Amino acid sequence: MTDLLVTAVGPVRLIELNRPDQLNSMSEELHSALASIWDTVAEDPQARVVVLTGRGRAFSAGGDFGIMTRVQRDRAFRERNVDEARRIITGMLRCPLPVIAAVNGPAVGLGCSLALLSDLVLIADDAHLADPHVQVGLVAGDGGALILPLLVGPTRAKELLFLGDRVSADEAVRLGLANRAVPTDKLLDEAMDLARRLAALPAQALRETKRAVNLHLEHALATVLESALLAERDSMHSPDHIAAVEKIIASRGRRRAHAEG
Repeated sequence: MTDLLVTAVGPVRLIELNRPDQLNSMSEELHSALASIWDTVAEDPQARVVVLTGRGRAFSAGGDFGIMTRVQRDRAFRERNVDEARRIITGMLRCPLPVIAAVNGPAVGLGCSLALLSDLVLIADDAHLADPHVQVGLVAGDGGALILPLLVGPTRAKELLFLGDRVSADEAVRLGLANRAVPTDKLLDEAMDLARRLAALPAQALRETKRAVNLHLEHALATVLESALLAERDSMHSPDHIAAVEKIIASRGRRRAHAEG
């Protein structure tokens, strides 16, 4: 599981997205690992709190365009991808351990969802959040449509999802998308300090309080998630999405050729 690293630091489980050269975008391995890791940490009798972060300069850039191309063409892989997305979302929300996101850089697409589905969010002061699903012809089904309306209300959620604009660290705190902004060089230390504070609290009271608060989210899981995921699945092989991905890949290829030339 090299694309997802889990380190035990006393009662804290530090989970790191580990594709720094690809800005922690979703490889097949990473996406699959994120679908199963929440059950794994929940079953760890010594674990009390999770800190989720990315290695390198990004939290997660979200989708990998190579994977997107395969999803477009391979129906079985597409179904598996949607099933894993379902397990990532439900796994995070139902994980009994508190999850702290240490957003160390850009958190985009699914990366944004991973941050917002966490229980507490610390964001580096030079990081940003964005959900550009619609810009690449996708329905924002794997988290955005579920969680954003609950955090900022439907009207602001639609603006963020329709336009995919970047939300700075300070704006994320103002909107209630993050608890606080932290200098980048102090982010992980502050996240670990917060995790140790949580780990020192009575475990049953902490876990059951998370579960009670997340009953609000369970209603959205029951009414929103499946429709949103299936709509995203159907958009994964739409002409708009195929054209958008081809355009991005071609543009990157031209920039690479220019740089090498």
